[in-house]
Amino acid sequence: MKLLLTINGAEDHIDILSPGPACRFQLGETAERPAQVETPEPGVYSVLLDGRSYDAYVEETPNGLVVVIDGYHFEIEVRDPRRWSRKTGGRGGEGIQTIVSPMPGKVVRVLVAQGDAVEAGQGLVVVEAMKMQNEMKAPRAGKVLTLSAKEGATVTAGEVLVTIA
Repeated sequence: MKLLLTINGAEDHIDILSPGPACRFQLGETAERPAQVETPEPGVYSVLLDGRSYDAYVEETPNGLVVVIDGYHFEIEVRDPRRWSRKTGGRGGEGIQTIVSPMPGKVVRVLVAQGDAVEAGQGLVVVEAMKMQNEMKAPRAGKVLTLSAKEGATVTAGEVLVTIA
């Protein structure tokens, strides 16, 4: 399962390859790692990673999660790219915007080219899954920085298709 993360304002992703207690994961572009994860009580996680033991205290807030590990506070927002919500569906915001495939499928049309100027709501890429076509749209006006989608290519859920600045 691929999840999109915002950790203290920085965007990243995590692939959970197998869930706990014997967990395997890949954070960003790093190598796959194993960890042992136990939940002794709600909101508390005991993690054995690389021979070190960590206690993570997790608290839900209206803006996401606050995780405290060894006195360090991390504000984390977790988004499942397969789920649409009012909060993530119309994301405008500043800076670089990443448009990802919401599901595994096939790219059937690429509607923009790298360097193109786009308007908010403009179609960028069309992904087909189970005979349904889904058009990925620009969350705001900007310029196409990167375009990794190629017509005919197979994509996975959460795979980056386009970035806009």
